[in-house]
Amino acid sequence: MQELQDAPLAPLTTFRLGGPATRLVTATTDAEVIAAVREADTDGTPLLIVGGGSNLVIGDKGFEGTALRIATRGCELLGTKLELAAGEVWSDAVARTVAAGLAGVECLAGIPGSAGATPIQNVGAYGQEVATTITEVIAYDRRAGETVTLTNEECAFSYRHSRFKADPERYVVLRVRFDLEDADGLSAPLKYAETARALGVEPGDRVPLDAARETVLKLRAGKGMVLDPADHDTWSAGSFFTNPILTDADFALFHARVKERLGDGVEPPAYPAGAGRTKTSAAWLIDRAGFTKGYGGGPARISTKHTLALTNRGAATTEDLLALAREVVAGVREAFGVTLVNEPVMVGVGL
Repeated sequence: MQELQDAPLAPLTTFRLGGPATRLVTATTDAEVIAAVREADTDGTPLLIVGGGSNLVIGDKGFEGTALRIATRGCELLGTKLELAAGEVWSDAVARTVAAGLAGVECLAGIPGSAGATPIQNVGAYGQEVATTITEVIAYDRRAGETVTLTNEECAFSYRHSRFKADPERYVVLRVRFDLEDADGLSAPLKYAETARALGVEPGDRVPLDAARETVLKLRAGKGMVLDPADHDTWSAGSFFTNPILTDADFALFHARVKERLGDGVEPPAYPAGAGRTKTSAAWLIDRAGFTKGYGGGPARISTKHTLALTNRGAATTEDLLALAREVVAGVREAFGVTLVNEPVMVGVGL
């Protein structure tokens, strides 16, 4: 294992923000990951798990404890079964499945971060989420002090949520297993209308896997959602807020606020989200509350390409970012009575 003292964490995040860790350990094998976790737990040292850094907001003061960077590698494909080490780069893994002619994650192309983070967030985009293809997650259970295998059902997946996110101090993901589909080189049925339109087909249709992946990459790039060091619109955590899911009663109140503010002819986005619940669009709320693309006069601003991304324009601090996020949350709440919830994990800070 590589070990550094007073190590900068900002370069390990896509925001490029945050202060140093007291100690940074880089683990390249599952055994090293487990050893580092056990050491921290035995000593009572605070532990921060770092994968691809695409979902972290680290405070300017940094992290007082051990930051464990998981850099394990391993990609095993047997038939339609895929096993990924937690440290594998997710976008590379998606490219491999497409090259192998397997469907199920092709619309998750271009999402930054590591494979080990995907079950934690139940990563999803463009009509797909990993919950539909993950079969098992191998993790180190810090409470039990042993390696465990959790089934898909035991992972308790829901929208951008899982058992791992609900109990973040308990599990450290080591490996993720998927069961994909061999559809003779075709994608899974397209569920996202924007993707289908871009491909000139109808939702529910299948298209060649390469076409699905390339189209998603183009759509993401157009929104600043594919990492590019030269493009400050990608110095972000992607979507900073989750799409609100409202009860029927709350949605009715929200709908009334929309009509009051924007007029009778405006209908907010509404998608079924289970019995008695409706999902609406965080990006729509942000835009209609007056926070348009490029909003902000400081070093942290809303992306010029997508209102859901808050960005570091190159010289921001974490406090700059949080000030912008708080302004957006307050503005949306005042305008529509809906409270946005951050998607990235906050380390030493909060909204």
